[in-house]
Amino acid sequence: MIQRLILLVAIAAGLLGLLLISRRTGQAQRVSGFIEVHEIRLGSRVGGRVAKVHVEEGQTVTAGAVLVELEPFDLEQRLQEAEALVAQRQAEYDRLRAGFRAEEIAQARARREQLLAELEKLRAGPRPQEIAAAEAEWKLALAELELADQKLKRTRALLAQNSATQEALDEALAQWRVAQARVTARQEQLDLLREGTRREDLRRAEAQLEEAEQAWKLLEHGYRSEEIAEAQAALAAARAARDAIRRQIEELRIVAPIDGTVEAIQLRPGDLVPANATALTLLDTSQMWIRAYIPENRLYIQTGQQLWISVDSYPNERFRGEVIFVARQAEFTPGNVQTPEERSQQVYRIKVLIREGKEKLRPGMAADVWLPEPG
Repeated sequence: MIQRLILLVAIAAGLLGLLLISRRTGQAQRVSGFIEVHEIRLGSRVGGRVAKVHVEEGQTVTAGAVLVELEPFDLEQRLQEAEALVAQRQAEYDRLRAGFRAEEIAQARARREQLLAELEKLRAGPRPQEIAAAEAEWKLALAELELADQKLKRTRALLAQNSATQEALDEALAQWRVAQARVTARQEQLDLLREGTRREDLRRAEAQLEEAEQAWKLLEHGYRSEEIAEAQAALAAARAARDAIRRQIEELRIVAPIDGTVEAIQLRPGDLVPANATALTLLDTSQMWIRAYIPENRLYIQTGQQLWISVDSYPNERFRGEVIFVARQAEFTPGNVQTPEERSQQVYRIKVLIREGKEKLRPGMAADVWLPEPG
């Protein structure tokens, strides 16, 4: 019994010694993680029905390559309408900025000169020659009246002697009446000329001249700055609406922003793609890195330090990597990270950029980052 107890104690002491030795010499020489890349989720801001799909899963594409095309629906017609509106707004803005044509200004100036001459004529009144001519016409009418009166008297005397007919008397009477009316008209015309221009006619002519003067100045000065600014704003709004439609048409083509590999695409012609939704996923394989976690006793690792990387797919090869990030704050060890320390121990996240072997390595591979001994 005593011998069995001594044997158990010896075995326990041996195991304890091995455990202590493993704790002293079994510090982690490597940490594990997974190879990661940037994942770009591509889609369209307008959405629509799929017209063409140019790529498949796993296909390598270059920046600018068209991956998926959507049907334009009514966007092309809306663009034509917007282009026409821009042209209309541009023409209106150019017309206002150029002002009125020289022919329009000359026409307004001529109209003003014409009305000015009319006003000056009214202010001057009738000329002496016009009054003299009117007097002469009045005297002529008096003479014609006197002649018609004498003829009428002779015809009446002859009719009394049965030497003239009633028809001749009627004709002489009509001529006398015409001559009498002509004398009255000539007298009134002469009176008007002697009285001069009426005040009402002068005021009307002055108002017409003022109107023509302002119209001429308006044409010379051109359009108001507020009208030009309004036309300019309308042009800018039309251009913005047109550019928005152009941008929507550009969104009908889902284009690769970088060189990469198509990770996931499940589209076929005829499928509907919602706006602002992911249509396919692209992996940026130009940069690969490993996210790993180191214990506190390995914090001598610094950014820029070169480390070796190994993967299970190539057991006899190592690839060079560079530390590009070391966390400033500790965290608890994630459950999917393998380290020889206890899970409760706090670790620091590092990011190791893969500098070589990217043509062999693939995203998602498990990788080991080998840590050097402090020294």
